[in-house]
Amino acid sequence: MKPPKVAVIGAGPAGLTAAYLLSKERIAVTVIEADPKLVGGIARTASYKGYHFDIGGHRFFSKSKEVEDLWTELLPKDLLERPRSSRIFYRGKFFAYPLKAVEALLKLGILESILCVLSYLKARLFPVRNPKNVEDWVSNQFGKRLYGIFFKTYTEKVWGMPCREISADWAAQRIKGLSLLSAVWHALVPQRKSREKVIKTLIDSFRYPRKGPGMMWEACAARVREMGNTVRMGERVVGCVYDDASRQWTLTHVDAAGVRHTTVADHVISSAPMRDLARGLSPALPPAALEAAGRLKYRDFVTVVLILKERNVFDDNWIYIHDPAVSVGRIQNFKSWSPEMVPDPSMCCYGLEYFCFEGDGLWTAKDEDLIALGKREIEQIGLASAADVVDGCVVRQPKAYPVYDDNYARNVEIVRREMEERFPTLHLVGRNGMHKYNNQDHAMMTAMLCVKNIVAGRPVYDLWNVNQDAEYHESGERGGASGMRDVPARVGS
Repeated sequence: MKPPKVAVIGAGPAGLTAAYLLSKERIAVTVIEADPKLVGGIARTASYKGYHFDIGGHRFFSKSKEVEDLWTELLPKDLLERPRSSRIFYRGKFFAYPLKAVEALLKLGILESILCVLSYLKARLFPVRNPKNVEDWVSNQFGKRLYGIFFKTYTEKVWGMPCREISADWAAQRIKGLSLLSAVWHALVPQRKSREKVIKTLIDSFRYPRKGPGMMWEACAARVREMGNTVRMGERVVGCVYDDASRQWTLTHVDAAGVRHTTVADHVISSAPMRDLARGLSPALPPAALEAAGRLKYRDFVTVVLILKERNVFDDNWIYIHDPAVSVGRIQNFKSWSPEMVPDPSMCCYGLEYFCFEGDGLWTAKDEDLIALGKREIEQIGLASAADVVDGCVVRQPKAYPVYDDNYARNVEIVRREMEERFPTLHLVGRNGMHKYNNQDHAMMTAMLCVKNIVAGRPVYDLWNVNQDAEYHESGERGGASGMRDVPARVGS
């Protein structure tokens, strides 16, 4: 049988993982990426005057051995082991995260601490049954008072909507396994759990490429090219036409000069936003599916990068800003991710993240106004003096997070079922491709299993059964040491 040709939309972790593994199987692959220079998607590494910065912060830690082994294979000599350090800023005080019980008690005060404990006990005795939104889900885990202190403000900054309008699915994925008791227990008792059993939110260390996560995906793209396949940069896919008779795809993609190119393939792997892909398919999806796709929403963010004199004020990887007095949501310290991100040891580099919607006031503000805002807020928080800032730049990231509103799951299901029924050789992978707010190891695992399906010539795995820890689950059970089993997938189940 003639080997299939595969087109991959997007050169992020999912797209490049698929391209690399297909290349190892000697299958022809063409990757089409809209960014003119950088691979990695949101896991790319941007740079400015020799300073490197991550778009959001990417820890290289996974419960999946397959994912960890692939990282090692791609960057065998360039992965650092980094200590994890993060804090929460609330009402002018910094709290260690994960929680340190004694510190939290002292900083919240005796009365507030007692009220938090009582609130937690109430939540355990009288939980909200079948919580549907973030407020109810987190309150069940921590009590309503701690929810209000350590979750509500930050979560609403991130999503730009009340917590009661955000699906509990988001909290269940991002805070899986964590409760007040587990956080306190982790703080008090030395942890000796295996990688498979550790709660991701509470890990103490992680791996990280010397010069940022983009280093991983640049190496991956280079390997794809070395094996004779193609990564086309600066070209945006504008149409995907499927011919049922030949079972072939014709993709149209446009470069910066407006020149149109075409790629013919037997399979298409897409990590493009589901909403955009749905609109570009031909034959067109039914009106109900297109309407469902149109209802999918995305959250964007702006990173204000400040380069400033090193005063050794903080060495955290990042700090969550829960204080409503400032607009910034999270602050990255890129030097703490890797010293090689900052070329001058007398300087440091912070990334202030402002969550927004594409087109709103923050998104459209001038770079100099955003840098001025960052300087004011970094001083207001107490992490630096504005006078120490010597330079800065701004990075805008569209569609950073798929939004989990009340109806997102129903809309995704409508679009997914129509795509699976009409286009058997179209494969959705990754965060935006599947509209799942998960980490890069989940994106990679969906790509890994997608490649196994293409090589097998049949749907051995249902990619939608990959959980947030990059483990493959069939009928709710983990199979084997790797988390995968060679059993038929229930596609569309």
